[in-house]
Amino acid sequence: MEKVRLVFIPAPGSGHLVSTLQFAKRLIDREERISITILAIQSASPTTLSSYAKSVAASEPKIQLIDVPKPQPEHPPAQDSFKSPAKSFSLYIESHLPNVKKIVTSLVSSSHASKSSDSIRVAGLVVDFFCVSMVDVAKELHLPTYLFMTSNAGYLALMLHLPIQHKHNEVEPKDSDPEWLIPGIVHPVPPRVLPVALTDGSYSAYVKVASRFRETRGIIANTFVELETYAINSFFHDRQTPPVYPVGPVIDLEDCQAHSNLEQAQRDKIIRWLDDQPQSSVVFLCFGSMGSFGAEQVKEIAVGLEHSGLRFLWALRMPPPKGKGMMPIDCPNLEEVLPDGFLERTHGKGLICGWAPQVEVLTHSSTGGFVSHCGWNSILESLWHGVPIVTWPMYAEQQLNAFRMVKELGLALEMRLDYKKGGGEVVRADEIERAVVAIMDKESEVRKKVKEMGEMTRKAVKDGGSSFASVGRFIEDVIGNNCGSNSLEQLSK
Repeated sequence: MEKVRLVFIPAPGSGHLVSTLQFAKRLIDREERISITILAIQSASPTTLSSYAKSVAASEPKIQLIDVPKPQPEHPPAQDSFKSPAKSFSLYIESHLPNVKKIVTSLVSSSHASKSSDSIRVAGLVVDFFCVSMVDVAKELHLPTYLFMTSNAGYLALMLHLPIQHKHNEVEPKDSDPEWLIPGIVHPVPPRVLPVALTDGSYSAYVKVASRFRETRGIIANTFVELETYAINSFFHDRQTPPVYPVGPVIDLEDCQAHSNLEQAQRDKIIRWLDDQPQSSVVFLCFGSMGSFGAEQVKEIAVGLEHSGLRFLWALRMPPPKGKGMMPIDCPNLEEVLPDGFLERTHGKGLICGWAPQVEVLTHSSTGGFVSHCGWNSILESLWHGVPIVTWPMYAEQQLNAFRMVKELGLALEMRLDYKKGGGEVVRADEIERAVVAIMDKESEVRKKVKEMGEMTRKAVKDGGSSFASVGRFIEDVIGNNCGSNSLEQLSK
């Protein structure tokens, strides 16, 4: 039996790296002939993701982890990096191309040099969609590239449509523009819910990324047929789109990320508190690794929660001080930003934390609703555990996710669809109160639909399920293609 190696190149972000590593684990658990090499591009800012990747690799003998050296010399972040993060991120990824090529060339050469029966053929690259520039490395080495779409099929539909839209109108979209008709998305899309990167100065970089999707051999998407039937069917009717493999949900159900002693103590405190609450009585507010609010918005959330009378768990993060990067921080003094007496009045009924173990909280029987930024991993986790969402998108493609979850899929309750972090808008307390009360309605139609979809998520990944079958088709293509059978002569050209 021929053994093959896939070289994964994930983007260095929590929403990208975690699902990529979980998919790698799923592949090696499913097919003994496959080994995985992860090329880890380090984040430009400090995170715990490196330790997470190392812990996954250490637990799986068939996963090899190679750190990609940072390019030299390192340049300080450009002035527009905070205004146009997607553009800055894309340029940062592209700067690693030479070092990635060296590593992949070495892996391919080693596989050819080995004469033993245990030699492993490099069968292709699996690249994050933000790393699609690595297609150039694969082409030079005569390897196929598979794109790993960490988000959903609707977002994939937008990215496939974007170069076509750009040909008709080569300028950034404005909120006043006509709605976009996107094949694969049921309803016309208002420009105000398009990804933030299309209007923050990153438009050209985004188009450049999207224009390369069709150069790949196949696209792996972290979704499943039962959830996004319309979008997935649209790909099969488009002969220019490579085969799409819906393999989701791919989520870390065990929350294997490395945590500090402080985070572990925080986790224990949260779980003990949840253990003391009645079933499905707690509304959970959590806004992702980059979500944060200023003092005025914090006060409005607090008033809304208090007036709702509900039990709540609130992961409260604040913007970093000016000049201290982009990562939110825990609030150093809650009494300074909360209304006077709020902590005393809500004692026992509410708990405010910084970091929260989101997967464990959603798993807990006390959790009954989720106010979320609508990051795709968070949506999949909420569906898996049958916890309905209130939409409060922040950044990236979250506005489009929120729009589709409410308008197309009917799996979330609308509070805001077009809120943008840093946009200066303040959501008032009465609106927050109405939304959290509505999501905790035990008889709501949204709750029933989410519970039903939760059952479908689990069936999809089991033997006989749609995503299980899709992973099988992907494996057949990887092992059956001989594009990776390069000669040393080709490599030396």
